[in-house]
Amino acid sequence: MSDIIHLLPDSVANQIAAGEVIQRPASVIKELVENAIDADARNIHVLVTDAGKTSIQVVDDGKGMSETDARLSFERHATSKIREASDLFALRTMGFRGEALASIAAVAQVELKTRREFDDVGVKIMIAGSKVESQEVISCPQGSNFSIKNLFFNIPARRKFLKANSTELSNILTEFERIALVHADVSFSLHSNDAELFNLQAAPLRQRILAVFGKKLNQQLLTVEVGTTMVKISGFVARPETARKKGAHQYFFVNGRYMRHPYFHKAVTDAYEQLIPVGEQVSYFLYFDVDPANIDVNIHPTKTEIKFENEQAIWQILSATVKESLGKFNAVPSIDFDTEGMPDIPVFEQNRPMEPPKVHYNTDFNPFKPSSAGYSRPSVNWEGLYGGLEKASKVNDVAPDSEEISSDFSTLNRDQAGNVSPTSFYANEFILERSAHHMQFKGRFILTSVKSGLMIIDQHRAHIRVLYDRYISQIVQRQGMSQGVLFPEILQIPRSEAAVLESIIEDLSAVGFDLSNLGGGSYAINGVPSGIEGLDPVQLVKSMLRTAMEKGNDVKEEVQNILALTLARAAAIVYGQVLNNEEMVNLVDNLFACSTPNYTPDGSVILSTIKGEEIEKLFK
Repeated sequence: MSDIIHLLPDSVANQIAAGEVIQRPASVIKELVENAIDADARNIHVLVTDAGKTSIQVVDDGKGMSETDARLSFERHATSKIREASDLFALRTMGFRGEALASIAAVAQVELKTRREFDDVGVKIMIAGSKVESQEVISCPQGSNFSIKNLFFNIPARRKFLKANSTELSNILTEFERIALVHADVSFSLHSNDAELFNLQAAPLRQRILAVFGKKLNQQLLTVEVGTTMVKISGFVARPETARKKGAHQYFFVNGRYMRHPYFHKAVTDAYEQLIPVGEQVSYFLYFDVDPANIDVNIHPTKTEIKFENEQAIWQILSATVKESLGKFNAVPSIDFDTEGMPDIPVFEQNRPMEPPKVHYNTDFNPFKPSSAGYSRPSVNWEGLYGGLEKASKVNDVAPDSEEISSDFSTLNRDQAGNVSPTSFYANEFILERSAHHMQFKGRFILTSVKSGLMIIDQHRAHIRVLYDRYISQIVQRQGMSQGVLFPEILQIPRSEAAVLESIIEDLSAVGFDLSNLGGGSYAINGVPSGIEGLDPVQLVKSMLRTAMEKGNDVKEEVQNILALTLARAAAIVYGQVLNNEEMVNLVDNLFACSTPNYTPDGSVILSTIKGEEIEKLFK
């Protein structure tokens, strides 16, 4: 029997390894930009076409590479960052494993132009699928220029699973923002299909944050600063009043590297306990500086998860620091004593003679006289205090459920004794069923009689179903009615969200939104869909935008469903809203005109029926 275990070819091994490091175009940009930073670049330019699927170009003015280093950099585990295992625990650079370029070259067509400062000429290398196609001497600027084309061209299955351009561009912007936020001393630019999305000049950290997320954030940030022998923490946290349910900007960085850390996130949220509503989030930008020997950045292929040696102690330092910042800048509630009407307390003087207090009283006052020295004692009608007790004792008991009942149900015939006539009750019950009168229960449910028994309808969910069908029809047919606003609202969003907004702006327009791009992530809302009066259009657009980003939809139809459902939820009648009979009749009629009246678009039950037999059993 022949042996069955064999070594994989290098090209196949590189493709397998590339799957861990290079997951999408954003991964390529992350690795190349981090390499440029390690090369001491001061200016980095990123250009993408079709969200990186067609081409990615990263140009820097760093140290550059020699001809030998340029060729060797594409080999697996070829790195200038470490030479022995102990170097892994003294890292200050972004990349170190020597996997990035080898992984990229295994799944794309790569062209590299590079030159060192003191070299007269540079080198150009072209590689496709880990195979070197050409290498030549050329004239080029100092630094490195990487051009990545046709990502996953040799792995069609991987390329097929890439998301829509809007989603991939959003991921690119997210990675770009993470790097730009931690390297404020480096200038960055980002172009997508020849359109400039970012042009960030070197600036202090606070200005870099504002350049990325908008100047409006400036009034929300509180400074955080603490230094101990274990860790130094700096950065900013947001004021409690800026908390929101979604879309908060939350970033941790350690030694110049972005990281995810749920444990430290809990430390920050605990500092805001009882300051913000449950379920809401606040923005924070926190930078940790620790001894590299006390962390391990090599536990995850993308290096976004980092292990700390003293996590519990750092947790306590972080929580205390955030609480101190909130208190220092008066971001926590304080007790405000009301001093109005309080006596003035005299200031103590050293040489001032002390005087005993004097008591003033009226010597002519006699409490037993009806009127004495100007004092009049009002007469009290003691009998009147008890007046009403006798009447109250004769009042009939009140019904346990004091909910207001619709006037349509208050017309039952009564005899002279006040009892309900059985004949009139059944007659009215028959009329109610035939004339489609309805009753509202506790401001939430609509009760109506049907042939099989009693139907209970959730009014909020029913309205969502009706509005969803209406909005989705308007989107598909492009018939949404827009209502102009007197004063346009300004929507300010990060560039990463703006890229997604541009991909769904046509569908927003079809529903009735009139948006105009003001540049820099700002949009003017000039018109809103008719029928959503009283709703905040800015928050409504943000809600639809974030939902589309979270779902990561590739198909336009799915995005349209999200827009219609989000708008329907926002515009639907709320629980507790009192409806008259005509409104209830219209809602029920519109509900049963829908194709699926039983369930909301997201699968919640709208109505339920109690059969007549079950009701009869209750009275046996």
